[in-house]
Amino acid sequence: MAELVRQEIFATADIIVLKVGTRVLTLASGMLNLERIGQLADEMHALRRAGKRVVLVSSGAVGAGMSTLGLAARPTDLAQLQAVAAVGQTKLIEAYDRMLVRHGCHAAQILLTADDLNDRTRYLNVRNTLLSLLRFGTLPIINENDTVSVEELMTTFGDNDRLAAMVSTLLRASLLIIFSDVDGLYDGDPSLSGSRLVATVTTIDDKIQSFVRDRKTGLSKGGMASKLEAARIVTTGGESVIIANGHTPGVIQRIIAGEAVGTLFVPQSRSLSPLQRWIGFSARPRGKVIVDEGACKAITRQGKSLLAAGIVDTEGDFRKGDVVNICDRLQTLVARGLSNYSASDVQRIRGLKSTRIAQVLGYRPYEEVVHRDNLAVVGG
Repeated sequence: MAELVRQEIFATADIIVLKVGTRVLTLASGMLNLERIGQLADEMHALRRAGKRVVLVSSGAVGAGMSTLGLAARPTDLAQLQAVAAVGQTKLIEAYDRMLVRHGCHAAQILLTADDLNDRTRYLNVRNTLLSLLRFGTLPIINENDTVSVEELMTTFGDNDRLAAMVSTLLRASLLIIFSDVDGLYDGDPSLSGSRLVATVTTIDDKIQSFVRDRKTGLSKGGMASKLEAARIVTTGGESVIIANGHTPGVIQRIIAGEAVGTLFVPQSRSLSPLQRWIGFSARPRGKVIVDEGACKAITRQGKSLLAAGIVDTEGDFRKGDVVNICDRLQTLVARGLSNYSASDVQRIRGLKSTRIAQVLGYRPYEEVVHRDNLAVVGG
């Protein structure tokens, strides 16, 4: 039954996003592994030959820069890291292109920052460009713009996992494959003999979250935490995710065959519109709205809009039209949405019935503080 599910997921996937991290692409020395890039190019060609459109989110610019500049160790200074990434990015794309040309395909480089996906117009432009590149038969290769993005270079794991998830939701890609340096999600420390691979995850609940958290400190361990968050984003949007070992030769062919490779995260029942995907996962929230239990239930279980009556407090100085986090009394994020009112106005009408808004503000342009069409449930 599990293999049939995987076969169906692959068979119905039109666009597939692959995410490859630095550990998969580099040798123990930190240098770029050209042999592995060649293998990935061969495997991506197999996906394209199967009729799939493929987009790659790839790290590795620093490793490529180290190889080019003859550096034996990864620099620790930020400016030097960005310089090495600038040198390496061209070499990384050149390596991919050289390997892909053997299959009659060219690489297309896309460098993004968070702001590119935060702004709605730029977000749509990125989407249109990617779809045009796919129509030209190229293979888009996306990376964080390391030469201008500080956070990516100074963290050890995670940013490109989230980037891959955001690209997947942007394209409504049916399947995201994240390559890790382990076989998938384990129910314990992968280095311990008693830990077992989790083949399928239907809901990313507290139990699943506990698999990547230290039981004493509660802190996330390693790169699997960011991969789990990426899986949560994509499955919430209604698509599937597979986390598999990127060092395993032929892993993509095994996924094509529907074999039980890695950990499969199945989509949630609900599906989000393109606007809701942007609101929920790409746009940067400008403030927070705290709601009561009744409002939480109406939003998460009944598909209702957020009314002033269910709001108990606000945080931040957001304006009308800004994206806001919607949280319960315990500050747990349950949704994001476009606010029809500014923070100051919401403070004045919170807890009131919609019929009283005009009495307090002198006008009532909207009955809802956040309309359900402009709201994305991302938790709860």
